[in-house]
Amino acid sequence: MWNGMFFFSSVLLGIGLAMDAFSVSLANGLHEPHMKKGKACGVAGIFAFFQFLMPLLGWLCVHNFVKLFCSFEPFIPWIALLLLVFIGGKMLVEGIRHKESEQEAPKAGLWGLLVQGIATSIDALSVGFTIADYDGLHALVCGLLIAAVTFVICLCGVYLGKKMGMQLAGRASILGGSILIVIGIVIFLRGMLGR
Repeated sequence: MWNGMFFFSSVLLGIGLAMDAFSVSLANGLHEPHMKKGKACGVAGIFAFFQFLMPLLGWLCVHNFVKLFCSFEPFIPWIALLLLVFIGGKMLVEGIRHKESEQEAPKAGLWGLLVQGIATSIDALSVGFTIADYDGLHALVCGLLIAAVTFVICLCGVYLGKKMGMQLAGRASILGGSILIVIGIVIFLRGMLGR
């Protein structure tokens, strides 16, 4: 099973799963255009960690708690929607206040980043079903490849957002918050229409 197709499909899974995290990373870069390199790597690392963790949790659920996972699955789109709309709405409000007061908008803290990481990766739990035939080592390597791809894509998103954020100045938080809300709605619709 250690063949080119395994690695290729794992990388493709990583690309597909990282798209929501890329968009949120872009929003974070927009919101904080002066973000330091260490924090940019931390943002990408948080998203990579959750994109690694969720498929493995899904894989464990498939192998151990299938009924529990199946009962939880219908709530995944709702959870992602609520988390991203909450964070996006908060960024919108901060952006509007920033525009009115001309003070620097607050930066995303660790708690906000963790919530974003969960919200953008929670739908990756269902990837556990697609890798259910893997043994533990293959599932782990697949998760690591997904994490590596996510890290690179999210780092690019942060830097792209930072570059755009410098040009957008005070409107960056408003745009970033709007992006998060749209991503939440897209995840929700994708989850509801996919049933």
